[in-house]
Amino acid sequence: MQLFLSQVINGVGNGVVFATVALALVLIFRTTRVLNFAQGEMALFSAYISWKLTTFDLPVWVAIGISMAIAFVAGAVIERTLIRPMEGHSPLNVVIITLGLFLGLNALVQLIFGTDPQSMPSPFPKGSVSFIADTRVQKVTIGLMVVLLVECAALWLLLNRTTLGLKLRAVASNPDSARLHGIRAGSMLMFGWAISAAIGALAGSLVASERAALDASLMQVVLVYALAAAALGGFDSIWGAVVSGLVVGVADALTIQYVDALDGIEVVLPLGLILVVLVVMPNGLFGKRTVERV
Repeated sequence: MQLFLSQVINGVGNGVVFATVALALVLIFRTTRVLNFAQGEMALFSAYISWKLTTFDLPVWVAIGISMAIAFVAGAVIERTLIRPMEGHSPLNVVIITLGLFLGLNALVQLIFGTDPQSMPSPFPKGSVSFIADTRVQKVTIGLMVVLLVECAALWLLLNRTTLGLKLRAVASNPDSARLHGIRAGSMLMFGWAISAAIGALAGSLVASERAALDASLMQVVLVYALAAAALGGFDSIWGAVVSGLVVGVADALTIQYVDALDGIEVVLPLGLILVVLVVMPNGLFGKRTVERV
């Protein structure tokens, strides 16, 4: 029982990371209807900026805040210069651009920061607290969960209780109709990319601080799990991304512990989840179902 609870808690810690990246994916999809395959590498670049700032003796949270601000501006620039020119073209063009951005950012990270693994300090205190059946919960896990809850609350308030959020949702639903109502659709799309990049920067920095080493491959596996979480929860559901991220994290931890198979079998889990969800429930567990007239 204690082993099981320990694995569940470990899975929750990883699931928080997956959920945070899934939040960025869901936010950009919900506001722009674009699936950003470069989200992980954008977060990776921001994580390296956070790490570099900490080498100048800046507090970790200050470094993360600065990298989020830089990512916010960079996300807006990317939308304006790379995504906007594709407006009105095939969605496949945008997919190809995000894949190219994925490869380009990964190469740029190695060119600027080098290929040697780096170590980033954690923004959370060390140690653990007692839980059920003498199971210990790391303070890092608690800190990650608090950050995730704050993110979710802030995004929910933004999208559901502010005029800006209403405009974002209107543009995502029907850009042409939104323009007829005087909403600057281009600005809203740019803001969606910007805020998604900032959330990704937070996720990448937290992943870098909790993993053994920061290197160019840090976010690639995380992105796969985040995509699985976003697909499972529904690409238009914030809370679905959170719940599904935790589910994927726990399932991954239990798979590693109890499935006696070849190394790397845990990677099959998110891919299998994506396949099952797309076949059985294309809108995900929490996604909205729409009816179109023909």
